Amino acid sequence: MDDNDKPTENPKPTSDANITPKNESEISMDSLARKVQESLSLAKRHKFWETQPVGQLKDLGDTNLPEGPIEAPTPLSEVKQEPYNLPSQYEWITCDMDSEEMCNEVYNLLTSNYVEDDENMFRFNYSKEFLQWALRPPGYFRSWHIGVRAKSSKRMVAFITGVPARIRVRETIVNMAEINFLCVHKKLRSKRLAPVMIKEVTRRVHLENIWQAAYTAGVVIPTPITICQYWHRSLNPKKLIDVGFSRLGARMTMSRTIKLYKLPDQTATPGFRKMEPHDVPAVTRLLRNYLRQFVVSPDFDENDVEHWLLPKENVVDSFLVESPETHEITDFCSFYTLPSSILGSQNYTALKAAYSYYNVSTKTPLTQLMNDALIVAKRKDFDVFNALDVMHNETFLKELKFGPGDGKLHYYLYNYRIRRVLQPSELGLVLL
Repeated sequence: MDDNDKPTENPKPTSDANITPKNESEISMDSLARKVQESLSLAKRHKFWETQPVGQLKDLGDTNLPEGPIEAPTPLSEVKQEPYNLPSQYEWITCDMDSEEMCNEVYNLLTSNYVEDDENMFRFNYSKEFLQWALRPPGYFRSWHIGVRAKSSKRMVAFITGVPARIRVRETIVNMAEINFLCVHKKLRSKRLAPVMIKEVTRRVHLENIWQAAYTAGVVIPTPITICQYWHRSLNPKKLIDVGFSRLGARMTMSRTIKLYKLPDQTATPGFRKMEPHDVPAVTRLLRNYLRQFVVSPDFDENDVEHWLLPKENVVDSFLVESPETHEITDFCSFYTLPSSILGSQNYTALKAAYSYYNVSTKTPLTQLMNDALIVAKRKDFDVFNALDVMHNETFLKELKFGPGDGKLHYYLYNYRIRRVLQPSELGLVLL
């Protein structure tokens, strides 16, 4: 498997320059098949993925295949007990994300080597607090946080993780691993470490009697369950234009652009406030009820909501609407913080980006709720607010002046077949 072949787990940080909006509502089988075929001919085909229990290109559009697991579980006694072999100069390590020292090592590897945009202008810069949040949800397995060290220098040169999740597919709740943060040091990209790392995390997941996984990639590999688009809303347009994230529109001046994206100082919705610990049960009920309508979504309980959605400074922000009359919690919105390093700018080193997470509207119109989210993000000095076109997000994107980015995010399930490619609006799952 070459570098085109490995899942990056996250989309590249994308800019909204050089873009013409397209209607993304229809994903045709033909175009997906063509995309996969093109990517297959780019490299030496996806030899690795063709050996894995994932949807295959040849099966696209075959509605006779049953939905559900592609391969039955192996008896646990038959799961390989020893780690896969690495090249002799490297060794496996299990990463203790409670340890400040280990967290620093992981942070340094990702900061210098993780996902960049195509022009090498921006690179994700996950904070240590974010990594600890992302990797230690309820019931997490430390053994699923896997590093590779060079024996001689003791430097960490590669990383991959899994965390447990309950994912509902239609009516079935499946225990899965969410696989993320696959990162190989730039100088070792030719060593073919990525397939071994994927096999090793799969082995460790199997040892916990879990046989399915969910992951995302910025590239096409066999075979996405849906293809989503990132949209970007300028909060600090001057900075975004200065660093090359976006560009001045035709016949637009900087002052007109700043005016175009200006937001009110105050939120508009009565009862709009920050989520607090005592709100967890109400938010859980609201979210569970909302997510039922999607084909694929997480099955959150109160422990999950407490972990993933209670506000954490510089990690995740959540707001809700409490009816001033009845004190009922009627609406909810959230976003997480994922800055990017700016490579090569004279004036700026970091781009502060908010990513739309889970949003539920029952009484407040979703567009109004999300405009309030934009206002609080601007108040917190975010430069840009990003959102995928999943769930009902498409209904507010254009009205709130989001522009389509130039990157796609492909969602995948491992060892679980969904008979047809989903529309983004049928997906109720956001992976970090």
